[in-house]
Amino acid sequence: MFTGIIETLGLVKKVEKDQENLHLTIESSFTNELKIDQSVSHNGVCLTVVAIDEAEYTVTAIKETLEKTNLDLIQVGQYVNLERGMKLGDRLDGHIVQGHVDQIGTCIDIKDANGSTYFTFSYDSSLNNITIEKGSITVNGVSLTIVNSTKNSFSVAIIPYTLEHTTFNSLKKGAVVNLEFDVIGKYVSRIQGLKN
Repeated sequence: MFTGIIETLGLVKKVEKDQENLHLTIESSFTNELKIDQSVSHNGVCLTVVAIDEAEYTVTAIKETLEKTNLDLIQVGQYVNLERGMKLGDRLDGHIVQGHVDQIGTCIDIKDANGSTYFTFSYDSSLNNITIEKGSITVNGVSLTIVNSTKNSFSVAIIPYTLEHTTFNSLKKGAVVNLEFDVIGKYVSRIQGLKN
């Protein structure tokens, strides 16, 4: 379980294909605090630590994960948003995030708003994921509030701190991102679908 509040950026040091799996080796400021079998969110994707070597650790993404996320696009030298699992009893500063990406989306617009930056994303609405105005969404692991919701797109407003301390600072139009829709909204939507 995560909150969508990014702890730090991780530098991708190695990307290795192994049959249908992908091993990512990451350098991070908290590697020395990790242990084998621990869950870490990478751009919103919950992955298990399988190896640790000094300041670097390795995680493995399987085919199912690669098909639903943008992890297969990651290259050596890129940064990823990192968050360790939340501790029981900590404040929930973002929202409830599972680290289970629902689908990918595409950045279709970026606008400076004199103090904040608006990012607009499109997504395939045929997969039955929904957004609502002022609802929560996770984009590449970052917990955000939706400011404009349509059938197949939404916008978020990023404050300067978030822009500076996440991979949003390098996001360009056309970029593919990981989307995790609000878990409570997903359950409500599912229940409503069963009633109809």
